[in-house]
Amino acid sequence: MINTLDDARFWNRVARKCATDTIKNMAAYDRTMARTWQLLRQFDTVMEIGCGTGTTAAKLAPGVSRLTASNISSEIIAITREKTEAQSCRDVEFRIESNGHPDDPGGVHDTVLAFNLLHLVPDRTATLAEAHRLLRPGGLFISKTPCLSEMNPLIRVALPVTRLLGKAPNVSFFAAAERATEIARAGFTVEARERQETGSKDIRIFIVAR
Repeated sequence: MINTLDDARFWNRVARKCATDTIKNMAAYDRTMARTWQLLRQFDTVMEIGCGTGTTAAKLAPGVSRLTASNISSEIIAITREKTEAQSCRDVEFRIESNGHPDDPGGVHDTVLAFNLLHLVPDRTATLAEAHRLLRPGGLFISKTPCLSEMNPLIRVALPVTRLLGKAPNVSFFAAAERATEIARAGFTVEARERQETGSKDIRIFIVAR
């Protein structure tokens, strides 16, 4: 997975603020967790790339054999370690990605997770190739990502401006069909495409690929 130094600096700068953010749609998040639980097995080894402040990793880790989570931001990883130590959560290991890679041997994981990540990386092809490298043959890649091309078109104007002001990270625009195609091109077979929000339009596509 390739990320620029600018992205790492941005996430280091906003890490503490991110740690105080709350999940806006808890019902949808719970549905995502429940669906992910259906796909994981107790003896699985799991890698989460772009793990944020570790909430999802900490929830899933007790139900699998081993879960490793990584992020490009050293500040975010410091926060995740603080949180898990305070909660006495010893089921997950957090790592800082070195040069955009989780520093993990290839072909050793049963599942790779990427939640709310693929719209934030500058090179999705490299990120998907890295996910493929980390998996055992037949392993699962599970992702959920906002498809910003499905949002109000004005966001295409607003986001570049906020990025120039240093108030937003690198962001990419794509639709659900395009992302599924990219995943297939990376050597995966897409097994499921799902929407898990209710009420308003759901732009966050959940994809399971093998």
